[in-house]
Amino acid sequence: MEKITSRKNNTIIHLRKLGSDASYRRECCEFICDGVKTLNEALASGMEIKTVLFKGTPDTELAERLPHAASYYAPDELFDYASPLKNCPGPLFSVRMPQTAGEAVHSAIVLENLQDPGNVGTVIRTANAFGISAVVLVGDCADLYNPKTVRATMGAIFRQRVMSVELCALRDFCTENGLKLYGAALSDKAVEITGLDLKGTAVAVGSEGRGLSEDLLRLCDAELIIPMRPDSESLNAAVAASVIMWEMSK
Repeated sequence: MEKITSRKNNTIIHLRKLGSDASYRRECCEFICDGVKTLNEALASGMEIKTVLFKGTPDTELAERLPHAASYYAPDELFDYASPLKNCPGPLFSVRMPQTAGEAVHSAIVLENLQDPGNVGTVIRTANAFGISAVVLVGDCADLYNPKTVRATMGAIFRQRVMSVELCALRDFCTENGLKLYGAALSDKAVEITGLDLKGTAVAVGSEGRGLSEDLLRLCDAELIIPMRPDSESLNAAVAASVIMWEMSK
């Protein structure tokens, strides 16, 4: 296993750029992950590991499980320079982006303009836990392969179907998959979620600050609301989506 000692090394440059540049990630069809647990999740899910960088000293036992990956190690300071994430214990590794499956979608949680990577990653993790067919990203959402998004999924990114759909195509997407489209909204016409059958639906959630856009709400078959105490603030978007997905999974 090769030891890397220079910031000008091509592997360091490549990993660093994968962590910071979404266009470069798409061009290379690779994204960055970190940690032994996530690496084990990737292996268990059959993902193609491309490059592995160990921190400080090489883990030869782990490297032997990655016969098709290019494995390296680097001093702590250089490793931290390459990693886009703070307090990364290692290893840092790149994964080939999976191909989006073409199966029918039986349920979906739709995120519109959800820009926080942690929230997007949490929704993906929760969708996988509750058996939601797809997470659909609409508008200006955090990049699916942003390292912070990936870390927040806790490995669910390797198993959960996630897709990006243009707002103008969302209605057709729902029709093609036989889904009713509901929008979570604070409005007089919103129906309490406990009174709805959410089987075979796509439910849209907007950002905590702005909610869903009027353009998306116009596409919806109905609007729903999570009942809360009247003196409470709105829920964090990932929390709201989690409550909705729990109801969808019943």
